[in-house]
Amino acid sequence: MDTARKLVQNTSMPAKNNLAIYEEVYRPAVTHYGMWDQLRVDHGKEFYLCLYMQQRQPYLQTQSTRNHTVERMWPEINNRVNYPLKEALIQLQDQEAIDMEDSLTRFCTSNLTCQMCQIGINRFVQSWNAHGIPERGIPNHLAGTGTPRQITTDLLPDATVAADMYHRDMGSSLTRVSSFGSVPFLSEADKVRAEQPFAHYYPHLSVIFDSAVNYNYAPFKEALIYLIDVTNTCS
Repeated sequence: MDTARKLVQNTSMPAKNNLAIYEEVYRPAVTHYGMWDQLRVDHGKEFYLCLYMQQRQPYLQTQSTRNHTVERMWPEINNRVNYPLKEALIQLQDQEAIDMEDSLTRFCTSNLTCQMCQIGINRFVQSWNAHGIPERGIPNHLAGTGTPRQITTDLLPDATVAADMYHRDMGSSLTRVSSFGSVPFLSEADKVRAEQPFAHYYPHLSVIFDSAVNYNYAPFKEALIYLIDVTNTCS
């Protein structure tokens, strides 16, 4: 987020991960909009790689409750995106339709729910960036294209290289990949065999998301059960 209050990058992930946050949020935001005057994060360990690569003062680590505007958006995102999906998952558990102790079920649930969340968050971001802020203006207009001088990608290597640099300079390693449940596929071919029938039966996840946030949880539940079944068959 910049001084124009524009949301410039976001992502959904199964578990907080330094490399994912750097590669999917920090790196594209900085290379597109330029280096921040200030990077502000909470005290979570998942920002270590971003802080390391920032290499420019000032940056602040403060309590999440003091991160101002961005933290105040979370109740709205929860109501619009997270809580309806969570309610559907709770109902499935209460009905004993899914077993969250099973690693394959955890993987499928995480995979599909993250995709659904991303649809909702992208919509929220587009809406926020286009809305008018009293006495300020519209974030999309205020932010423009970022700073006149952009940061080139060679100054911000990809996450794997950045993590290697961090390990070399800091003497500690970062978790490379975080997941919720274990990847059940023995090969890429098995993964494709599971994805193809699911994509055939559910080509438009946005339709499923629309139903869920309007309190019709059945399509999301059915899609998840089907994903678990087809993944189990192909793994």
